[in-house]
Amino acid sequence: MGYPAREFMVLRLPIGLDDFRALRELGLEYVDKSHLIKEILDRPGVPVLLLPRPRRFGKTLNLSMLRCWFEKTKEDLSHLFADLSIWTAGDEYRAHFQRYPVIHFNFKGTRAATWEECWAALQLKIQDLYKEHRFLLDEGHLDDVESSRFRSVLGGSGEKALLANALGDLSAYLHRHHGEKVVILIDEYDEPLHAGFLNGYGVESLDFVRAFLGAALKSNSHLQRAVVTGILRVAKENMFSGLNNLGVYTLLAAQFNTCFGFTEEEVTALLTRTGRAGYLPAVRAWYNGYLFGGQVIYNPWSVLCYLDREEVEPAGYWLSTSSNDLVKVLLEERAFTFQTAFETLLEGGAVERELDENVALAEIHRSDDALWSLLAFSGYLKAEKRSHGMDEEATYLLSIPNREVRKVYSSTFRGWMKDRVERSGGSLHRLTTSLLAGDAESFEEELQRFVTDVLSYHDPGKLQPERVYQGFVLGLLAVLEPGFRVRSNRESGKGRPDVLIHPVRPGQPGVVLELKVAHPAKKTLEDALAEGVSQIAAGDYGAELRAAGASPVHAFAVAFDGKTVRVLRAPG
Repeated sequence: MGYPAREFMVLRLPIGLDDFRALRELGLEYVDKSHLIKEILDRPGVPVLLLPRPRRFGKTLNLSMLRCWFEKTKEDLSHLFADLSIWTAGDEYRAHFQRYPVIHFNFKGTRAATWEECWAALQLKIQDLYKEHRFLLDEGHLDDVESSRFRSVLGGSGEKALLANALGDLSAYLHRHHGEKVVILIDEYDEPLHAGFLNGYGVESLDFVRAFLGAALKSNSHLQRAVVTGILRVAKENMFSGLNNLGVYTLLAAQFNTCFGFTEEEVTALLTRTGRAGYLPAVRAWYNGYLFGGQVIYNPWSVLCYLDREEVEPAGYWLSTSSNDLVKVLLEERAFTFQTAFETLLEGGAVERELDENVALAEIHRSDDALWSLLAFSGYLKAEKRSHGMDEEATYLLSIPNREVRKVYSSTFRGWMKDRVERSGGSLHRLTTSLLAGDAESFEEELQRFVTDVLSYHDPGKLQPERVYQGFVLGLLAVLEPGFRVRSNRESGKGRPDVLIHPVRPGQPGVVLELKVAHPAKKTLEDALAEGVSQIAAGDYGAELRAAGASPVHAFAVAFDGKTVRVLRAPG
């Protein structure tokens, strides 16, 4: 798609700024999310809220806003909210304005390769939190035992048990001093958990975070309200066991569904103000595709980055800022066992699965359900609820939400394919070049290396030959983008070729692949090849490519027999 060059109105955008007060006092663009405050206060019977959302969807900025609203200070901060929806929502909401002591703790920056490094980062975070409230010690608000504990945390000499109780202790001190119970805000609580289960210290990180949050949120008589954000509800590891006052609202819930991310109405308003209203379809294709509780939601970070640049064509921004190491590792691990589903996703289709809102990170490497749930709740899949009867478990249609996220899948599988071809001495460039050039001999040589490596890497006794070429097709789907579209089992001519490689622009080569498997005592390699060539000719499998302007059209029969692969060119 081409985009005309033109001048756009420039907005003062808060790129990378998640401090609500700074944003407002600098006069930067702000999409009003203050209704989050109202939704929280409208649930007095749910004092602890867990609101998981994908990265860069406004969680930190929203917690910063909550702090400015709830925190008791001598300075009047009404100017930050005067033109926002919460200010005119009613006196019952204003009654909570700047009323409570607030504890704001952010787990960002605790991701590390080892538990020792993660633990050191956690210690510093807790130490900084106590420094922020040092007046409790300096002004004599603590007794001797409390002062000793406070100094131990400040000095970095506190034992693990003391640090695990740090939030609970601090809430008691603040409640006593201010005469009001405490609002606790916890950001990205699961960051050290993701890193732990990726790097082998999952048990250590889970044990500490569970104890740390439990001391503050479970049966804490000093707690007024708490809001916890992260990506997942890590519940099967008993992260929130015994917490009866917890309300969990994931992106599947209708509640809070417009509090994070941008609605289409909000995006349209931003585009209109900058003179880009006509580019909504392109922005929708790149950054839309999410459903939060049935509400269409755009990725806010990517929309703002797009508006901040003079280029009119959208590009990928979210992936360069989000930590997707765990997602990439899992996709590569499961490429062979999930290739049919991943092919469907990469071709723009959807797969139907159940989703568990309680993601078990300990099972993430072996549980199919855990993987699908991780991908959906992390923002890598769109989840559209299917209608079922009252007695049936709900299922969701999962699909890749937009062009930006699609890059994760294509880059992951491109790396997967490259690694397996080149690890055995082959060349991914030679493989794709020979394929598109119609060079059957070179293509067979490079493909043979790929097949040998895959069958050596896995147990050939448990691996069906069809799985080898399915994995190969999966890799091609990613490797040949964006210049070519790879489709499997598409109707073309009088039948369905196994693989069609379709050029995006006319005048480029197209490829037909018919894949066959030899069977002992039933079908030799030569028989399989002959059958493939005959099928290509009889079905006129190159018809669709020729009609689309592909030139030339190459057709190959590819036959597998254990670790042996043969390629024979057929008329296109």
